[in-house]
Amino acid sequence: MTTALHDLSVAALAASLRRREVSAVEVAQHFLARAHSHQDLGAYLALNEDATLAQARAADAQLADGSAGPLAGVPLAHKDIFVTKDFPSTAGSKMLDGYRSPFDATVVRKLAEAGMVTTGKLNCDEFAMGSANVNSAYGKVLNPWDRSRVPGGSSGGSAAAVAARLVPAATGTDTGGSIRQPASFCGITGIKPTYGRASRYGMIAFASSLDQAGPMARSAEDCALLLSAMCGPDLDRDSTSLDMPAEDYSHHLNDSLDGLRIGIPKEFFGPGLSDDVRAAVDGALKTYEQLGAKLVEISLPRTELSIPVYYIIAPAEASSNLSRFDGVKFGHRAQNYTDLVDMYKKTRAEGFGDEVKRRIMIGTYVLSHGYYDAYYLQAQKIRRMIADDFQQAFQQCDVIAGPVAPTVAWTLGGHGNDPLADYLADIFTLPASLAGLPGMSVPAGFGAGGLPVGLQLIGNYFSESRLLNMAHRLQQVTDFHSRQPEGV
Repeated sequence: MTTALHDLSVAALAASLRRREVSAVEVAQHFLARAHSHQDLGAYLALNEDATLAQARAADAQLADGSAGPLAGVPLAHKDIFVTKDFPSTAGSKMLDGYRSPFDATVVRKLAEAGMVTTGKLNCDEFAMGSANVNSAYGKVLNPWDRSRVPGGSSGGSAAAVAARLVPAATGTDTGGSIRQPASFCGITGIKPTYGRASRYGMIAFASSLDQAGPMARSAEDCALLLSAMCGPDLDRDSTSLDMPAEDYSHHLNDSLDGLRIGIPKEFFGPGLSDDVRAAVDGALKTYEQLGAKLVEISLPRTELSIPVYYIIAPAEASSNLSRFDGVKFGHRAQNYTDLVDMYKKTRAEGFGDEVKRRIMIGTYVLSHGYYDAYYLQAQKIRRMIADDFQQAFQQCDVIAGPVAPTVAWTLGGHGNDPLADYLADIFTLPASLAGLPGMSVPAGFGAGGLPVGLQLIGNYFSESRLLNMAHRLQQVTDFHSRQPEGV
């Protein structure tokens, strides 16, 4: 082959493997070598070459006998928030250091059934709590476009690995923007489907009413292929799973955009948006007009309220979900303690990092007697209003578009020790998460320092195909998604 394997897309690799131009074992070995040679990025937390090559040999056998799945032999890495039998599952936390799950998460299983080969587990903010991937107990992840910058979080390991061509695709999770924001910062494509489209079974919980799995890859076409394999009902294991059959999300990629109404929220283009990001987003929107779409100004009036609402609801759910990590049945346990209560205290003090402790404390406070009605209940009411704002907007438009984040990726330590600065960076991604809507990030150009800028597309419930169609049509006439960082 004339093109390097790591420069091929998921679709191109799958086709090449089906034509038997290359074997799954050769592909796996190539990407494992790249993972080893780029350890400085901090993207991978765990590799298991024996397990990876065994999966590759099985894919080759299926390709030979005609029983292979649609993505047979294509490498994939999983965010370390999904439990896996063959690899450690830590959620980026000392609390789960060395933990081995007895089963695979549903998303992991479904992608394996499609024939994909797992290369390893990817770094993430601890328990998916963060906007910069600096909260992992196992070290920071660096942005391959500029190693002095953050890759975004919490799926920063996934975004960095795909951008650096260490793997053609990866799984991520999005609670408040953790697929879209790192995809934007690293210049790749990522989509969060409608809440409930992908099973949460085996995904280590942060905030159960918000967490959702999704794919991260270089193009919309690749994301469509992965999302088709990931989604589908899982009612026996996940009570929030939607009873809707899986779709072929690649079916409508080439549909016309003539007459499509794109809503532009005025609240997304206020004084907090940097000029370089605004210019890149405006350029992408002009391209959509050239493709036949119409721009319509809309309002999402409670956009600013999404930050306090999210940072009440998400920590409240986290304080409940993380209560299971007490050192009794699994995970880290303190070595020296006097009694059971002392063991609980020391285990949790040692096992959790600062950001996780901060959110547990906030969540416990807002759920406590005397504050539940004043904070948590009010936040839930406003959450409903935010969802209603979107439905009002969708009466005027078909899709909503705007920036993913107010700025390009900031420098490591650029926000100092101020967690509020990180929280404020989520202002454009939080509303769709609170409403449970599908959203994605599409490379839209480059801003200050030559750093990537993502365009956010938000659709109404179950409109993933339309979002992927929009992203694909943009990528047919631009090359931002195909550019790669220097030195990788």
